[in-house]
Amino acid sequence: MLEQYASTRNVQFILHEVFQISKLTNYDRYQDYDKAAFDMMVDAAKQLSDNHLYPTVREMDKKKAYYDSESGEVKVHPGLLEAIKAMAEGGWIGAYDDYEVNGQQAPFLLLSMANYLMYAANGNAAAYPFLTQGAAGLIRAFGSEALNEYYIPKMYSGEWQGTMALTEPQAGSSLTDITSSASPTDEGYYQIKGQKIYISGGDYEGIENVVHLTLAKVDGAPAGTKGISLFVVPKYREENGKFVSNDVTTAGIYGKMGQKNYVAAHLMFGEQDDCRGWIVGEEHSGLKYMFRMMNEARIATGLLSTGVASAAYYASLKYANERPQGRHPSNKDASAPPVLIIEHADVRRMLLQQKAIMEGSLSLLAQCSYYADLEQVETGEARDNAHLMLELLTPVAKSFPAEFGTQAVSAGLQVLGGAGYTDDFPLEQYYRDIRINSIYEGTTTIHGMDLLGRKMLMQNGKAVRLFSKEIQKVIMQAMELPALKPYAESLSKSAMAMQETAMHLMQLAMKEKPEVFLSDATLFLEFFSLITVSWQWLKQAIVAQAALDASPSEADARFYRSKLAAFKYFFEYELPKTRGLKTRLMSSNRVTLDTAPADLV
Repeated sequence: MLEQYASTRNVQFILHEVFQISKLTNYDRYQDYDKAAFDMMVDAAKQLSDNHLYPTVREMDKKKAYYDSESGEVKVHPGLLEAIKAMAEGGWIGAYDDYEVNGQQAPFLLLSMANYLMYAANGNAAAYPFLTQGAAGLIRAFGSEALNEYYIPKMYSGEWQGTMALTEPQAGSSLTDITSSASPTDEGYYQIKGQKIYISGGDYEGIENVVHLTLAKVDGAPAGTKGISLFVVPKYREENGKFVSNDVTTAGIYGKMGQKNYVAAHLMFGEQDDCRGWIVGEEHSGLKYMFRMMNEARIATGLLSTGVASAAYYASLKYANERPQGRHPSNKDASAPPVLIIEHADVRRMLLQQKAIMEGSLSLLAQCSYYADLEQVETGEARDNAHLMLELLTPVAKSFPAEFGTQAVSAGLQVLGGAGYTDDFPLEQYYRDIRINSIYEGTTTIHGMDLLGRKMLMQNGKAVRLFSKEIQKVIMQAMELPALKPYAESLSKSAMAMQETAMHLMQLAMKEKPEVFLSDATLFLEFFSLITVSWQWLKQAIVAQAALDASPSEADARFYRSKLAAFKYFFEYELPKTRGLKTRLMSSNRVTLDTAPADLV
């Protein structure tokens, strides 16, 4: 039977064969786990997805969330609360946390694969609990004991929703320009005033409380991002044992292109001068704290993109195996019956494109999650190296699945032809759903500038050297397998071209103003991403080729052949794009910089 939205076999391949997750059980934090426990959690995630998420994915698109101006409530699909409850009761919201706070101390690698399954089933619903997970983690890491004791249990139980409230109408992504204010009082809280826009999960009926992790500037704070502080600002606060309004009101929600039940709210704070916020950590350190949640959210956005691309792939694969149309070009007999469209080479090309992008993205996200685990359990240089690699790869992990995932879903829609453009099939929904992810948590341009302007330069380029070393290690392993040697050589040449391009840009940075150096940062991010995902595909291919050489069962052999087909597609169709990117990045023609704004008419 064809998969509906995701492959647990592929998840097991990533966990056990590629990343060998059992090695993590050598560390004290994860010593209670074994292969059976890992598999049980994957099965539990799939079962939850089958029962509570996937059944409503189409309904949540057709019966979208809306703001009821009469009641002031945000109405959502009733299946949303059921899904959140199921995920909370399964322990998924607090699963990464310590046993002492009812967490499961589960490896981040394992949880990321579980999250992928849930996002693939229904990202509209699954996003809510994982947003709460990130907000709770922020309080856990930097909040006072009192904040931890009061908020964490309710957030982990799913009774209270968590959000991150950053963006403002006049500032957009430029947090330097936020104007929300926080005035200290003598009673241990701050008076908050301002507004926030595009707040995911910001308000909806049926949830007991919403806890906004909010950025604001304390009166008299330094200008720019150095003056930003972080506050816990709940929708309701407790007074004398009763909940009262905390003067956080919803002005409305945005009518989004996709993700119709994943609410994006416009919130007003302190219109009645009675909005109270409790500071997290120290004043003027808010952005530093928030980056923890933002980076987690970037990995989550990559997983969400991969999940949607996965659902789209399996939907289009199913269609291609059922829809007869046309004949092979060599068959001139008009009376011959039509063949299934999967028999056509160009349809297989589009399916391979989807599979290669989606499974390459999942491996990249697993790699980042593995580094997050090592950062948690290692010490000294090993911990520092894991941190650097995670920092370097986060822009890629967020942006590649979003940008290339959109291309993948578009290809899936094309597989269905005219049917793909109708709402009789889910591809048009998946196309709308995935498109936002290249904007969430920083646009692709922001991540391109982050990678080129900051991450490449970390510790005098140490992160890049570590990255190159990891790629070279995999290349050398592949060189030992005759079937993979040509691909290893291809990646080696492309990686050297990237290094040459990076050096050119670094030299440009020393001679020119930053606008020149960063003008095509998005293209460099694409270049870097193609190298990174090729590295991940070569890792997978080494395992798949070795397994295939060992004469596995026919079912396993089919799986490994499918892996190698997608691997070869990526190296033959996607990796060569780096040549054109290098040409553009090395060019002295500054088209975008030299074009005057007035000339764009």
